[in-house]
Amino acid sequence: MRIIGHRGARGEAPENTLGGFRYLHDLGIRAVEFDVRQLKDDQLVVIHDDDFVRTAGRSQQVESCNLLEAQQFDHRDQWQAWAFEEYTPSLPHVLDCLTDFEHIEVEIKAVADETAAERLVYQLHQDLKGFEKSATITSFDVKILAALQQHQSSFKRGLLVEIPIGEYAIELAQQYGCSQIGWGDALATDEIIQRTQQANLEISVWTVNEVERAKHLQQLGIQGLITDVPTTMLQHLM
Repeated sequence: MRIIGHRGARGEAPENTLGGFRYLHDLGIRAVEFDVRQLKDDQLVVIHDDDFVRTAGRSQQVESCNLLEAQQFDHRDQWQAWAFEEYTPSLPHVLDCLTDFEHIEVEIKAVADETAAERLVYQLHQDLKGFEKSATITSFDVKILAALQQHQSSFKRGLLVEIPIGEYAIELAQQYGCSQIGWGDALATDEIIQRTQQANLEISVWTVNEVERAKHLQQLGIQGLITDVPTTMLQHLM
């Protein structure tokens, strides 16, 4: 079971920042999950929320910015003691930090419609060139998965699940050609993990910050444990 840093290492460093990804790298971890959104100039940036309020303390919608504007926001609003400025990173800049990573889960946030999905997936393939072996594109939004399928994407893809739809999620993942399901921790029962494994789908579980829960999931044979506290998991699992 691989330990996967959630948004870098969001319990230990500012989330979805270059500094956070370097911090994870320095721990010796080579697996990471992060979020991607598209700006109005088509560029892709790494950020979870649809605005900059929580992480940068600024009231601005992400999709209303171009890249130059987005890169003015410093994401240390909850990390005042963090020494270095952490401006909104573009996807290519993040990937520059991850060239020796073995596993990269690129979560695409929901989009408005199929046209937006096609536009995003086109740019995503441009940015992800060279990461075909390590990157898995994941999303809750089936419009993204459908666009990847229509594009005949060479990247692995995964369905993310946060509502209790049980085995229907497995059917959806198979329908859209996924190789993986990312189960929210509350949904990742022993039974659903077993059924996912029987369907020959890999499993990531998020977000797991309790050591005993992590040990149990490790015993069940999941592939990926997504955590905010990678240092703790390294100490107890490896």
